[in-house]
Amino acid sequence: MVTDNINEVEHGKSSVDVPETAHQVSTDSWFQAGFVLTTGINSVFVLGYSATVMVPLGWVGGVVGLLLATLVSLYANMLVAKLHEFGGKRHIRYRDLAAQIYGRKAYSITWALQYVNLFMINIGYLILGGSALKACYVLFKDDHTMKLPYFIAIAGFVCALFAIATPHLSALRVWLGCSTVLSLIYIIVACVLAAKDGINAPPRDYSIPGESSSRIFTTIGASANLVFAFNTGMLPEIQATVREPSVKNMLKGLYFQFTVGVVPMYAVTFIGYWAYGASTPTYLLNKVTGPVWVKAAANISAFLQSVIALHIFASPTYEYLDTKFGIRGSSLKPKNLSFRIAARGGYLVISTLVSALLPFLGDFESLTGALSTFPLTFILANHMYLVANQNKMSSSQKLWHWLNVVFFGIMSIAAAVAALRLIAVDSKEYHVFADI
Repeated sequence: MVTDNINEVEHGKSSVDVPETAHQVSTDSWFQAGFVLTTGINSVFVLGYSATVMVPLGWVGGVVGLLLATLVSLYANMLVAKLHEFGGKRHIRYRDLAAQIYGRKAYSITWALQYVNLFMINIGYLILGGSALKACYVLFKDDHTMKLPYFIAIAGFVCALFAIATPHLSALRVWLGCSTVLSLIYIIVACVLAAKDGINAPPRDYSIPGESSSRIFTTIGASANLVFAFNTGMLPEIQATVREPSVKNMLKGLYFQFTVGVVPMYAVTFIGYWAYGASTPTYLLNKVTGPVWVKAAANISAFLQSVIALHIFASPTYEYLDTKFGIRGSSLKPKNLSFRIAARGGYLVISTLVSALLPFLGDFESLTGALSTFPLTFILANHMYLVANQNKMSSSQKLWHWLNVVFFGIMSIAAAVAALRLIAVDSKEYHVFADI
């Protein structure tokens, strides 16, 4: 273990000052890291993949796309994990690693990309948390008095309380177990009720909706959703919590995520699409039929899990703020507590406002995948690994990484155009603060 948290990245080309972290480093097992990653992959977002991945791609494209996305995502994340101790230092933040390899400018660019990625993921969690609360509410009182933006506001408030009470990522230990139980509840309920509906339903329409011109954009957008499903955009931050040997243990966590961890996600995605075909909704629990109490339990579980998952993806932002302003020591100190209320509360107020303003979940998944997941997980991962190991690679290995950089660069641009088009179309169909 590198005993000092990096004070300055001064090896090679970089001269970026990186302050010591106010959060814990090298304290967790690989199994806990694997559960953090699995929490992300089986978060409440899985209730939307039947619609945002399978509907625009169909059976062949959806199944093949998910399998390929699993493999290439595992490969790309392994590249990043292997660079964690590049240059003899532990790079506890993605931007630190980029600065070590490329220089000062890469630090700011990578931080901007990562911040956009995590901010938009958290917007998705707030939309889904609000959708889960609304779905639960209408089970008992469908009077249209409470609109989706109101439930998103409630979700934001609960997320703020959780963020204030949970000081850092390593403090999630017991909550990761709760998250696993909550995920199993809504995934099992969704799978069982959707399978029952599918067995009793007439033949479904599995054709890809839309005209040929619009299908091009939806297909490209769905490719961004594919990579969004498997990647966090914050692997170095998660790896920072792992005990030595950090690379070996992180690889174990990744193997866990991409084997055991993907099974529930596959199940709910395929069963949901099989049951409802092209009419699958963005939030699967809105479509299933069954006992009210069972659906209510699933929706409450989905809401609570979204709160825990949001905290994981907001943690790099919280770590940056805590470190920058010197928030150390007991989390219950008046200074530390008041800072978390102001800083994290303010961050979540802004996130909640944006979520309620434009609650188009599938579009935000596509845009997040295009603008940040492709660059962070695939383009940067391959190019950083190429630069860091270029003297050890053969010509064919270098060519392979360059092909990945070019291909995913083209995909990123195309997916961004498609996602912006989808948002523009939906913005015309729905007004701001829409009750979707």
